[in-house]
Amino acid sequence: MNPSSTPEQKQPSIVGGIMIVAGTVIGAGMLALPIISAGMWSLWTLLVLVTTFFIMLASANMILRANLRFDPGASFHTLVKNTLGPVWNIVNGLSVGFVLYMLLYAYTSGGGATVRHSLGLDIPQSMVSLLFGSTLALCIFWSTQAVDRLSTIFVIGMVITFFAAITGLLPALEVEKILTLRAVPDAQPTAWFVLAALPYFLTSFCFHASVPSLVKYYGKDEAKIKKCIFYGLLIAGVCYTIWIFAGFGVLGRESLRDVYAQGGNINHFLAAVEGIISTPWISYCISIFAFLAVVTSFLGAGLGLFDYIADLLGFDNSPGDRIKTAAITFVPPILGSTMFPDGFIIAIGFAGFAAAIWSVIIPAAIEWKHHRQTGASGGYGARIFSTTHFVKVVLFYGVITSIFHLLSPDVLDVLPVYR
Repeated sequence: MNPSSTPEQKQPSIVGGIMIVAGTVIGAGMLALPIISAGMWSLWTLLVLVTTFFIMLASANMILRANLRFDPGASFHTLVKNTLGPVWNIVNGLSVGFVLYMLLYAYTSGGGATVRHSLGLDIPQSMVSLLFGSTLALCIFWSTQAVDRLSTIFVIGMVITFFAAITGLLPALEVEKILTLRAVPDAQPTAWFVLAALPYFLTSFCFHASVPSLVKYYGKDEAKIKKCIFYGLLIAGVCYTIWIFAGFGVLGRESLRDVYAQGGNINHFLAAVEGIISTPWISYCISIFAFLAVVTSFLGAGLGLFDYIADLLGFDNSPGDRIKTAAITFVPPILGSTMFPDGFIIAIGFAGFAAAIWSVIIPAAIEWKHHRQTGASGGYGARIFSTTHFVKVVLFYGVITSIFHLLSPDVLDVLPVYR
């Protein structure tokens, strides 16, 4: 048959991929970033935010380049096994599984709590979490295209409610609070608080399990996937910057310290904001934004884990195998959210250590080994983010971030925190 007579298959839009990345990155944990950043305050926060953006962009592109050396559909299991060997494959498998299962548990728990609080439901939170998680799991089981369309709709809703909330907060925002670093008795120098904050920012930009899913969705269209990654991360970075500095300007450093001292959960932050802003519709906008953020994060992380499990266990795309994949992917975190419904913040924190391993350290190790074997500098359009020296920088960042997480108050309680 003449190839020219074959109907051209319609390629998926770049918008869907951008929304998958942005939706996976932007989660309800974003609401806690002003609390985590209060110790560093403005300049250090901006530096950490920009640095983490470029490190995570670079490591995502490293995963993409590795993925493009395999057939579409190959996930982290295949990439690591065929490049770094069985030992690293075990480490990677444990890290990926731990992070994604913990995130799905956190999103199911947080989503159930948000729905129950927002709607004033008089039923157990565990039941709401079960319904919340099962509904989204069904969407992922149905198809990647369903995730694409839902993510696009929900991210648009997130943008609307986010900027509506920011607009409502503007009258109470004081620029002087952002620009002035007020001394707090017994507090460490601001630079010290950078150390404990790094794992939280790394986790906030973590979406890397979705990269193989993008390759599976778009094929080997490297340029299109790179645009999805860059613009998706950029949307997240802009939203983070606006939200953090809005929190700084409305609450101030002392109030944020009090929020952290109370536990640092989302409800403590919202209560502090409501103490200054008494307009109900602003609270509604923030609640809706939090709900949509959890939904899109669940869809992105769930899609990544779904494809990873299928690749790891050799399941195909038949209905029977997709049911098996869905059961292994979603039953543990959903059941966990019904048994332990209030572990949202703890789960996010403990995911940081493993996230540094598989989203930064392992991609850098794969890229480094590829350089040593081939002498390549990353190929077309990738020289800035793939030189050997830059790979070492990414690797170093991942190692120190994982160490800082072990030293954080969540684990060994060595590093200072602002509370």
